[in-house]
Amino acid sequence: MQSPETILELQHIYKSFDDFVALDDINIKLDQGKFYSFLGPSGSGKTTVLRIVAGLILADRGKVLFDGQDISKLPAEKRKVNTVFQNYALFPHLNVFDNVAFGLRLKRMPQDELQERVMQALKTIQLNGYEDRMISELSGGQQQRVAIARAIVNEPRLLLLDESLSALDQKLRQQMQYELRSLQQRLGITFLFVTHDQEEALAMSDEIIVMNEGRIQQSGTPVDIYDEPINHFVANFIGESNIVPGTMIRDYEVEFVGKRFECADAGMRDHEPVEVVLRPEDITVTTPNQGKLVVSVDSQLFRGDHFEITSHDEDGNEWLIHATNSIEDRDKVGLSFSPNALHVMRFGEKEADFDRRLSEYEGDES
Repeated sequence: MQSPETILELQHIYKSFDDFVALDDINIKLDQGKFYSFLGPSGSGKTTVLRIVAGLILADRGKVLFDGQDISKLPAEKRKVNTVFQNYALFPHLNVFDNVAFGLRLKRMPQDELQERVMQALKTIQLNGYEDRMISELSGGQQQRVAIARAIVNEPRLLLLDESLSALDQKLRQQMQYELRSLQQRLGITFLFVTHDQEEALAMSDEIIVMNEGRIQQSGTPVDIYDEPINHFVANFIGESNIVPGTMIRDYEVEFVGKRFECADAGMRDHEPVEVVLRPEDITVTTPNQGKLVVSVDSQLFRGDHFEITSHDEDGNEWLIHATNSIEDRDKVGLSFSPNALHVMRFGEKEADFDRRLSEYEGDES
């Protein structure tokens, strides 16, 4: 039965273009009032999901449910969603007011109500007083806000944003991240944001859906995605990671680089081959005799808030370290880390496999 909080549900969505499979069995639920990001590299299928939700293209198979109703065949103009595109799609021959009012005029809204709605939308995105400006007179950030105002003036239940910050410079992009997140929280609208920028998704989202090759690899909160990646792709795509092969000796004990370590993971088979993830910021540099591992330093770069140190162990595994201080006159150093810093992954595991394994393990324990 559909949860009363669920605004959008995709069921077994499949889409191909000729011989290319863009989406392969996509299943996801979006709750009312949250900020969701679809994250993945180019060609992963994230924009195709957005276009199917918007009604700009139709899925070959599967259902799109909005408030529990099947809208899979409903035309785009009849869906209670609005889209902010990457290039904003503003009308250069119209001023700010007329750009924002465009959709309302198509609905033949009375002028008094239209005036009130447009001015309220401009106030919301902090552009009141700009209604007579032409689009060419606005900065990139201001144009982006106009595109958002044109979307929210229609009072959509769901707002879709397709790489809508990618055209901005870095400083303005960061500013707009704060503004978008604040706007979403004030309005209580569900946002579905498509991006390939990991830091952007981590900073803005309530939940992230990571995609690759037309499939959902993992979904969850930013903390879950970062701290508990399900497979090699997610661990490597989200942030920076040290990933080495290992063996799960038993629950809470893993072996890699010829040594056994306490860890926080369980639910796998004894002596199962696995991959071990250790984030570079979770490593502490020590003297060789104090470290759990000993590595040889290859190079170090100053990144502003940390030193990025590359190194390798005696087996040839490369190790990336983020340290607050540089390493002076030391060829070899020790690496220390806590059991909670180690994350163990099964080879090629998908989200459904992970959920099933976790459920079975918790059932066995009870």
